[in-house]
Amino acid sequence: MPDRQTILDAWHFRHACKEFDVGKKIPAADFEFILETGRLSPSSFGYEPWRFVVIQDRALREQLLPVTWGAQKQLPSASHYLAILVRKGGMRYDGEHVRHMMHDIYKFSPERIEGRTAVYRKFQESDFKLLESQRALFDWACKQAYIALGNMMTAAALIGIDSCPIEGYDQADAEAVLAEAGVLDTAQWGLAVMVAFGYRVNPQPAKVRQPMADVVRWVG
Repeated sequence: MPDRQTILDAWHFRHACKEFDVGKKIPAADFEFILETGRLSPSSFGYEPWRFVVIQDRALREQLLPVTWGAQKQLPSASHYLAILVRKGGMRYDGEHVRHMMHDIYKFSPERIEGRTAVYRKFQESDFKLLESQRALFDWACKQAYIALGNMMTAAALIGIDSCPIEGYDQADAEAVLAEAGVLDTAQWGLAVMVAFGYRVNPQPAKVRQPMADVVRWVG
């Protein structure tokens, strides 16, 4: 395991890179490593609501550019550009994806599936009230995607690769572009967030954060 200083150095290295070196490409093995850290990320109940779409098609990136105001430099220059999609209705307690995860991936017994479904239903219906609207369920799935997003950006930093999370886009228009390209079925999937990876072309600005005392409170 890396020591604490190595990990902290990666946290200081990581920043929202605004422009990448177009002449430098991430080696395939390194990007597979980054994707694997996303795949291995935790999700609520372990149901993995995400899909990672790597957009290397330059024409598609150009189509995204007019509706992605937050990636005007990143889209053209990034070595790899990733759209993180999340499932919509399939994340319900009675949804097809949830049944698939319990039956085919975890291979739970019928008894365990019944018990887990009851717990998951209560969690969605009353604990977090996620079934009051489709938007609530979608936003909850997006929270899971951000765990994978953070892990992939941190993993990239640990091996000297820069990244930038992208929220600056018109969601409906960006989804329409991806749907037209056959990347996204809007009935089943929504766009949670995007992220660019590559190697910086400009010096990193000084990292600014609130003091520890302002963001941490100990109880007991």
